[in-house]
Amino acid sequence: MQIQDLDDLHPIDLVQSLATSKDWVFERTHYDQIAVVVEGLWQQYAISLVWSEASETLRLVCSFEFSPPPARLPELYETLNLANDSCWKGAFAYWQDQQCMAYIYGLNLSGGAVASTAQVDDMLKIAVATSEKLYPAFQLVSWGGDTPKAAMQVAINDGYGRA
Repeated sequence: MQIQDLDDLHPIDLVQSLATSKDWVFERTHYDQIAVVVEGLWQQYAISLVWSEASETLRLVCSFEFSPPPARLPELYETLNLANDSCWKGAFAYWQDQQCMAYIYGLNLSGGAVASTAQVDDMLKIAVATSEKLYPAFQLVSWGGDTPKAAMQVAINDGYGRA
């Protein structure tokens, strides 16, 4: 079966098919839940997707280990606010007890809407790309001593020129 033929499947089945096609490590932890591991440039990302029939939402949590010095938490939280202002989809949260950063996004499929392969693939791509893009800002604030605004400038500016 090809990916294009999967658009009428359960949302978690779509995720599993995409993970298989991309050779990602995954575990189907429940009928309505899957955990996927994606290797990025900066981190290894643990992505969990859960389908909630009650709220008709496919929820994605893309998390990675992050344990900043406690003294830098106020600056990190300010950076999170700036980062979330730059996100069109989803938002970041820092879970101090788990020592991890999380990018969270929910795809609303109310009224019997069905997720498409393109939508699910887009969710996964955006989660990893956004985490990769903003990871340097979180690092610069936490360990480099940069201000949140300066760190965000580094993260959101595209590089130009040649090396």
